[in-house]
Amino acid sequence: MVFKPRFYFLAGFLFCVGLLAAALYFQFVGGLDPCPLCVSQRIMVFAVALVMLVAVLHNPKRTGVKVYAILGFIMAVLGGSVSARHVWLQHLPPEEVPACGPGLEYMFQYFPLTETLKAMLSGTGDCAKVDWTLLGLSMPAWVLISFVVLALLSLSQLWNRSETQEYRKYFSNKGELPFRFR
Repeated sequence: MVFKPRFYFLAGFLFCVGLLAAALYFQFVGGLDPCPLCVSQRIMVFAVALVMLVAVLHNPKRTGVKVYAILGFIMAVLGGSVSARHVWLQHLPPEEVPACGPGLEYMFQYFPLTETLKAMLSGTGDCAKVDWTLLGLSMPAWVLISFVVLALLSLSQLWNRSETQEYRKYFSNKGELPFRFR
């Protein structure tokens, strides 16, 4: 069954909200402090959520759906690249891991913004530490999988023909109306 694009954008938004809620749970209840790459991934999940939410609220026609689908796809791919870098850092041999840096709060206070953003996107030694796993995959690996799902969900909306299928279903019998006058 094919649903309207608005349904898929809502599902993507709720998925992002779930990811952000899980991140906050692990931080404040689980005691896992986010590294710079974790914060970058959260920002990208928020960006995807924002695109999906605007798409739900706007409820666009075909061209708008394509625009939101491409924007959601781009945000998810960018977030996935940050997650992929994080997974890569976690799999480096210990001698190749970059040096651990100061915390993000300290960096925002005392470092220039460009250096702080560079550290957020490239990672530090803190990012190579694996604090949590599920089924043998670290949290950044699960976030990478989530970004792939979100990218595919967005991309699939380019081919979602829910309105076209409904039109064809009702008018396939040579212009007959979908109802009868009695």
